[in-house]
Amino acid sequence: MIYSYRSDGKINPNIGCIILTDPIFFDESDWINTPIDWSNSIVQGKSYNSGDNGIGQELWKRVEILIRKYKTEIISGDDKSDTPNQLIFEEPLQKYGNPVLIKPRIGQGAFRVMIIEAYNRKCAITSERTLPVLQAAHIKPYSESGPHSLTNGLLLRSDIHTLFDNGYITVTPKHIIEISARIKEEFSNGKEYYKYHGCSLANVPENTQNRPSEQYLEWHNLNVYKG
Repeated sequence: MIYSYRSDGKINPNIGCIILTDPIFFDESDWINTPIDWSNSIVQGKSYNSGDNGIGQELWKRVEILIRKYKTEIISGDDKSDTPNQLIFEEPLQKYGNPVLIKPRIGQGAFRVMIIEAYNRKCAITSERTLPVLQAAHIKPYSESGPHSLTNGLLLRSDIHTLFDNGYITVTPKHIIEISARIKEEFSNGKEYYKYHGCSLANVPENTQNRPSEQYLEWHNLNVYKG
């Protein structure tokens, strides 16, 4: 079906996607009508300059009005803080108790999508393919200034992820799996995990530039692993 719309003759072209992070959804009653200069053939979007007189400026003014309507509080960052200005929005109904202010992990959703696709939806250690139990793990935690990058990530089964984050499992810079003796010492268990000790990662990204960084793996070995 896609081929019938293409003009370059490629039978099996790459299909990309756009990932939106931290979107704000307006109520349907506040939706803005499609600008008059949009054509029916637009499928990806259209850009406007909010600084120019015309449609772009008018759209931005309407968005600003709506943001003021939804906004309940502005938290201002300062030059010495890594906390940017944040808009805090309230839900229509209080469902889960009193609201709590948190510092958002910018880009976490996009990071998960990238890791899942780079690892072809398989756990790096167990090759598990059941997507609901697969999690995007940071090698160097985000809280320790670890970036949302493919080279700082592993796709891990949820229990393996928990053990990795708590230092009971690590991966050497040569991609060898190590299981800490502390699992057996502390829990008198661990047979399920020790079978992976000394093995190479079962699954890594095909693109070598996206594979786990030696630098981040070494950081995990030295600072997290309970070897």
